[in-house]
Amino acid sequence: MRKKIVAGNWKMNTTFNEGIKLAKAINDLSENLSNDETVEIVIAPPFTHISGVVKETNQKNIHIAAQNCATEKNGAFTGEVSAEMLKTIGCQYVILGHSERRAYYNENSEVLNKKINQVLAEHMIPIFCCGEQLAERNSGNHFKVVADQISEVLFNLTETQMESVVIAYEPVWAIGTGVTASKEQAQEMHAYIRKIITDKFGLSVSDKLSILYGGSVKPANAKEIFEQLDVDGGLIGGASLEADSFIEIVKSL
Repeated sequence: MRKKIVAGNWKMNTTFNEGIKLAKAINDLSENLSNDETVEIVIAPPFTHISGVVKETNQKNIHIAAQNCATEKNGAFTGEVSAEMLKTIGCQYVILGHSERRAYYNENSEVLNKKINQVLAEHMIPIFCCGEQLAERNSGNHFKVVADQISEVLFNLTETQMESVVIAYEPVWAIGTGVTASKEQAQEMHAYIRKIITDKFGLSVSDKLSILYGGSVKPANAKEIFEQLDVDGGLIGGASLEADSFIEIVKSL
């Protein structure tokens, strides 16, 4: 059975105190869930909050992700945070390749190759993001764009490494816009991604691969998206900044 995951990406939101309050609220609500054994809840606060959030959450119910990491293990890289550092303060996941990192910080496949290997070397789980721009979908190139993003980074991994990867499909045109891919569009791309992984790594790997959908997921639309055969959960942005709405999304899985 594939792991079901709902991950909340807080991005650059909340002060430290606000983040601790939000983490406590999510933790308290998660204690009452009946499906906590089957759905993994992940939250990705800003770097500055991670240690405090770890202390305030039950690590059996809540797993902690970082939103990024450095390409290098250590050294003279002012302002960077390494995967090893993140591991030592309690992170279990790291989000890599988010469209905002690609667009605003010029992260390309070469950079992401280095980062994903750093995360895997620390025995953490990378949540690798992929997805097309609106113009790419409108031109019919969305499948090629996603296939290239995946092949250029993940095809360098071994089968064993690939078993530790989670993929998040996030159509860029649906991130923070209020526009959501239809359930049919989400399923179509998720099935395509699974086929890509099957063709490269085999059915035993792709069958266990968790593929998350991200892009304006809210309590109102989460259930119909999560019911699709190849959708194994969600990478949630804005709706993860409010504990009640985030937990309602978790309940939808």
